[in-house]
Amino acid sequence: MVSPEQIARVPKVLLHDHLDGGVRPSTVADIADRTGHELPVDDHAALGQWFADAANSGSLVRYLETFEHTVGVMQTTEDLVRVARECAEDLADDGVLYAEVRWAPEQHLREGLSLTGAVDAVREGFAQGTAEAARRGRTIHARQILTAMRHQARSLEIAELAVAYRDRGVVGFDIAGAEAGYPPTRHLDAFEYMHRENAHFTIHAGEAFGLPSIWQAIQWCGADRLGHGVRIIDDIDISDPERPGLGRLAAYVRDKRIPLELCPSSNVQTGAAASIAEHPIGTLARLGFRVTVNTDNRLMSQTSLSREMGLLVDAFGYDLDDLRWFTVNAMKSAFLPFDERLALIQDAIKPAYGI
Repeated sequence: MVSPEQIARVPKVLLHDHLDGGVRPSTVADIADRTGHELPVDDHAALGQWFADAANSGSLVRYLETFEHTVGVMQTTEDLVRVARECAEDLADDGVLYAEVRWAPEQHLREGLSLTGAVDAVREGFAQGTAEAARRGRTIHARQILTAMRHQARSLEIAELAVAYRDRGVVGFDIAGAEAGYPPTRHLDAFEYMHRENAHFTIHAGEAFGLPSIWQAIQWCGADRLGHGVRIIDDIDISDPERPGLGRLAAYVRDKRIPLELCPSSNVQTGAAASIAEHPIGTLARLGFRVTVNTDNRLMSQTSLSREMGLLVDAFGYDLDDLRWFTVNAMKSAFLPFDERLALIQDAIKPAYGI
């Protein structure tokens, strides 16, 4: 069995992590004190547990309430810089070599920030966090994915923003929010724009709504990756574990090597998987899908990428070769240019895993 110390040491790659889902509880408390933002508990020491309890409550209303408080303290240049800096530092301390961190700029304009000002603030925070990590002997390459909210009507504007900043730390575009009632096809103009601009995008799909959401994301919108995508398991007949039968959509996803941004702990919290031991990642990995392991919301799930990998080691008996496979999958699927991806695989990832 792989030890937690070994997992912590090896380089890891993270493709699905929300900036507003990974804020330090102490930072939420500090900024709230300064800005007057009202928190749900007076005891700041208990704030982290409140986030975890709300996320695990089984109530969607309570789960979404958690983001009111993280987004609520990320409304100024100073505070966005701080949150982004600490994000890069925390990921580097966890051994994350490369991270694509997504967030929705349109949600951070309450105090007068412009969209470009918000993106610049996160860019500066990542630069500061990267420098601080290097000072401590850690290497982190942190990039932004700009997210549009699928229940709003600013997706084309955010897509244009992502393209405008693609040589300045932004590597892609995404839509997020409730899948049911807000299909990705409502944002076709944004996805068509990204295609015309030869730009990359992922789509939250197949977490809560299932196969129709995945089909639309791929066949109508042309997503490069699936944010979560865990419900692709619904198109696989596993009544005979020795001879699973892939439906047409599942076979297409596997044949085209479309990456799945799986988030084990979060998928259990949202009901997309019954438990870690029953998570479809075991079947999907065994069948050769392009599986990646991610955190989603580190604060709400009280997790890290090392912890997520440790949970999979415990549940499925994975060894270092399996963890290397997940890591290389993720690096191959990143939105960095090919030569940069290849260099990180050859020069940093493989040597650390003894290859």
